[in-house]
Amino acid sequence: VDALRFVPSPSARAINSGRTNMVGALVPALDHAIFARYLNALEEELAEFGLSLVVATTGGDADLEAKRAEDLMNLGIEGLIVSGITHSAAFEQSVHRRALPVIATSYTAPDHASPTIGYDNAAIAEIALRHLVDLGHRKIAVLHGPLDTNDRTLARVDALRAAAPADVVFLERELLYEVAADCAQDVVRQNLGVTALLCTSDVLALGALFGLQSIGVDVPASMSVIGMEDLPASQTTSPAVTSVSLPLDDMGRKTARALHHWIEQGQRPAPVKLPSQLVVRNSTRPV
Repeated sequence: VDALRFVPSPSARAINSGRTNMVGALVPALDHAIFARYLNALEEELAEFGLSLVVATTGGDADLEAKRAEDLMNLGIEGLIVSGITHSAAFEQSVHRRALPVIATSYTAPDHASPTIGYDNAAIAEIALRHLVDLGHRKIAVLHGPLDTNDRTLARVDALRAAAPADVVFLERELLYEVAADCAQDVVRQNLGVTALLCTSDVLALGALFGLQSIGVDVPASMSVIGMEDLPASQTTSPAVTSVSLPLDDMGRKTARALHHWIEQGQRPAPVKLPSQLVVRNSTRPV
């Protein structure tokens, strides 16, 4: 099936008649390290239970997600893992009709129709903002991805709008390094008086860092930069990027265990909220 990626399990259990021993995962993309890290941990843990993983990308498109879900279900998957809690009516109807076990990740919502295993996106944003405010920053630019296709980003931005000082400006851009670089340069050229860039993704933070450095802006002497996700690359740049780490490996492992138990025992798992923490590096400093 086009756009589906089969990840075979390195260990195999006896396959019962009528069983596929496959589960599916729907993710927005595979070209960012955040998804690669999570899927790697997920696949490794599933393999311990003799389950193979089939991955489909959605591009953040709700209609495409519903179609990809149908594709996976037609392959005979025994369970499905999705990103976030916002999905189309077609998707919800399809999985409900087939009574398919579905776990939503990267989000915490105890009362959601599907069990959630993830982190508090609002709290993550507040951690980043608090760090900058504690350093004395008041004129802050928030660089974030599209809000209409990603409920995780929306939760972070909503939290920042509620908690941020009045001088904070919000800039919505595509989640690409080069776009973030251009945006950071525009912030400087427009003389907005901004002293810190708060990015809702490390992809945006890294792009912003490179963009600022390319026009001679000293980070953090002239501009602080903070991200969220704590991607491996954020540890190796100069300066290394301050970020809020996400428990991606733990999320992958716990999701695999919960889905396996649901499939085998027929018991819906309880929601799981995973902790996040600030990792302070050299891209932020006091005003």
